[in-house]
Amino acid sequence: MAKAVKAPAAPRVPAGDPLVGERYEVEVGAVAHGGGHCVARHEGRVLFVRHALPGERVIAQVTEGTTKSRFLRADAVEILEAAKDRIAPPCPFAGPGRCGGCDWQHVTPGGQRKLKVAVLTEQLAKLAGLTPAEAGWDGSVEPVGGKLPAGEVPAWRSRVQYAVDPASGKVGLRKHRSHEIQPIDRCLIAAEGVTELGIEARDWPGITSIDAVAATGSSDRQIILTPAPGAQLPLVELDKPVSISRIDEHDNFHRVHGRTFVREVAAGRTWRVSNGGFWQIHPEAPDTLVDAVLDGLDPQWGENALDLYCGVGLFAGALADRVGEDGAVLGIESSKQAVVDARHNLAALDNVRIEHDKVESLLPRTGITSTDLIVLDPPRAGAGRETVAHLAGLEARRIAYVACDPAALARDLAFFREGGYRPVSLRAFDLFPMTHHFECVAILEPIAE
Repeated sequence: MAKAVKAPAAPRVPAGDPLVGERYEVEVGAVAHGGGHCVARHEGRVLFVRHALPGERVIAQVTEGTTKSRFLRADAVEILEAAKDRIAPPCPFAGPGRCGGCDWQHVTPGGQRKLKVAVLTEQLAKLAGLTPAEAGWDGSVEPVGGKLPAGEVPAWRSRVQYAVDPASGKVGLRKHRSHEIQPIDRCLIAAEGVTELGIEARDWPGITSIDAVAATGSSDRQIILTPAPGAQLPLVELDKPVSISRIDEHDNFHRVHGRTFVREVAAGRTWRVSNGGFWQIHPEAPDTLVDAVLDGLDPQWGENALDLYCGVGLFAGALADRVGEDGAVLGIESSKQAVVDARHNLAALDNVRIEHDKVESLLPRTGITSTDLIVLDPPRAGAGRETVAHLAGLEARRIAYVACDPAALARDLAFFREGGYRPVSLRAFDLFPMTHHFECVAILEPIAE
């Protein structure tokens, strides 16, 4: 008897009549978390409006949503009353319907940081029940890097992923919430080491994406190509020496030419980062975050420490230097290649051990019942209630939480409070200028009984 084959599910069609393209005159309210948008309302319905600023009056054109949608997404396509922090976007590819990489090209640098302050303040209050003072935060998002002349954009992004138009072979960047490609001839926030490769000046037939990496502290440059199915790699000749690798249809990494890694320099060491693995993309981020973590934890000789979600070992190495040969550091990381790199990077340190597994899986099996210090730098979703509860039970003297998402940070701070820990300091750093992203370092201590 033939086995019945289940028909594929029909694509889900949003209920209601589409409103895409409709235009509404709205007053713009507060900035919202995520996406670089602000909140507005029209006839009782919420609009999340990009390219707007709080207090402005704009014409918002709907980009997503129907008459049945709980909320609509929109772009500010006309500015009727402008906020004082508004400027003309320096990038010609920024704006409604264009590149989705930068959220706030239309805002002064100080205005961008004020928006990030507002987001962090709101998330702390809503999800952790904390005022800035209760979180040990001075209410600022600290600029990183030197002051630039007015109108000049910081070129900070040391890793850029380009998309390639399949018809023309020209490179570009994705539009916001879209697979469409905005062709570009230069990305203003790309680091000089990326720009000097000349990727935008060439055609890339048969390639779907190009990841470009420019290491900080060394001359290493790397591009990682993803070919279209069945396509041959083109002959690659760029303006600077570069290592080349490719990703196959099974997401496996293959060396084509040169090294499979780049050498980054930070915290007094050289770090091998292989296969396009995770590394902070602002050149000053690693040292900035290491300094904040060490200042907050104040590690002492002979202490024991955990470095969770440790990547290639950045914080583990810094901790090992401070706790010395009488102390010990255990790092846990779920990426197999990152663990290989971390063990290579820290091979000279006898007081460091790096283990490969998910934190939530391995930590309960280690048998560790107490420690002095903990650093955790979880993914964007945060550590979560169960992992936080386990960490709180280890009775650490201090915990450093490095966060790339303010909502996840605030949720986990609430979980830590349930476990008897409170933040005693919180710092926020503007490590992603022109975007809505920023990084935080919170230091927690046990709540005094």
